[in-house]
Amino acid sequence: MAEVGSSPKSPEAKLGLEVEDLWDIQEPQLSPTEKLNACFESIPVSEFPHASSTQVIEIRSDASLGEAVQLLSQNKLLSAPVVDVDAPEDASWIDRYLGIVEFAGIVVWILHQSEKKEGIDAADVFARALQDSTGPAVAAAASGMSSPRYRSSQPGSPKTAGDFFELLTSSDFYKNTKVKDISGTFRWAPFLALQPSNSFLTMLLLLSKYRMKSIPVVDLGDRKIDNIITQSAVFHMLEECADLQWFKSWGSKKLHELGLPLMKHNRIIKIEEDEPVLQAFRTMQEKGVGGLPVVASGGNKAVGNISIRDIQFLLIAPEIYKDYRSITAKNFITAVKNYLEENKKESPSMSGMITCKKDDTLKDVIMKLDSMKVHRIYVVDDQGSLEGLITLRDIISRLVHEPRGYFGDFFDGILPIPQTSRV
Repeated sequence: MAEVGSSPKSPEAKLGLEVEDLWDIQEPQLSPTEKLNACFESIPVSEFPHASSTQVIEIRSDASLGEAVQLLSQNKLLSAPVVDVDAPEDASWIDRYLGIVEFAGIVVWILHQSEKKEGIDAADVFARALQDSTGPAVAAAASGMSSPRYRSSQPGSPKTAGDFFELLTSSDFYKNTKVKDISGTFRWAPFLALQPSNSFLTMLLLLSKYRMKSIPVVDLGDRKIDNIITQSAVFHMLEECADLQWFKSWGSKKLHELGLPLMKHNRIIKIEEDEPVLQAFRTMQEKGVGGLPVVASGGNKAVGNISIRDIQFLLIAPEIYKDYRSITAKNFITAVKNYLEENKKESPSMSGMITCKKDDTLKDVIMKLDSMKVHRIYVVDDQGSLEGLITLRDIISRLVHEPRGYFGDFFDGILPIPQTSRV
């Protein structure tokens, strides 16, 4: 961590010292939040440290779902921008990108194949179709299960089996369906990007109040993505700044002194340990949340966490639930942990549930989130029962605020929505 008077050890620490210099010259009558707003408004996002080359990944619109899943998984990404391969070479950046495709969106789109329709287990129907060597049979099954009538029907308890996903991931349907083929669905995010001259304040507000998961920064000259700012990168920046004077007025305070957690236990969307894990993923997608706590049946005691990131294991490791017809949330957590240990793979899933207490300081929480590379932390009491939830959005909301009329017509010019989109 950077210390006052020492040479900064990282690009993030250098940024922190720049904020420190700006902080010292702010008008004394301003509140701490107003001072920090002014500081962050003075720093362009071009100064934010560049993400590694593995994070600035683009997916071609003609890539198959299988290729997209593999690319996201290999680079430990939850989403990536999609490049329109049919766009002319001199296309503007607005025309060059179709949108952002998310890991969760791909899987939930596929999981429509495993829902029930009118008492028939679609997973069994689809599995039989996959075993048929004729392409039309697969296409017919897939078309029927993704029809508007089917999507509007009320699904029963979601079920799946290892055999289903093994058949699916080896099928022509999975290999040949293109990323562009699922654009225009409600799982497809429009492309929103910043320009290098936009400010840190704009970036922080988009990540917090406007609920962006990551933000591309586009070089107007090259008409390509120059950087991608993620929630994890912002957490790391705050961790590197935790000992600087401008941050201490917040960082040294206990959570309850800052009014955190904003989300109390009765508002947390959760899942009981005996419920099907597919219900957890479906709920995350429907509610637009990045993770769910798993609680003991009939109670509020936290026993684990399932993140949207974990949805990848449905496709890259179907063998983890070979022994189950319908895997529960509790069994899924155990199976994923065993899979990671056996394959010597590192993942936030290995860390289990990240928790804190109301008497912990904001600095304590930021350091824990940064070290674990996760975006949410659960507040629990001495008995382990849920008391609340804290995310990066909540933390940012305690540091800065959106001035009246700040964005103006910003979204009109920066949020082109593809013609096929229904977002």
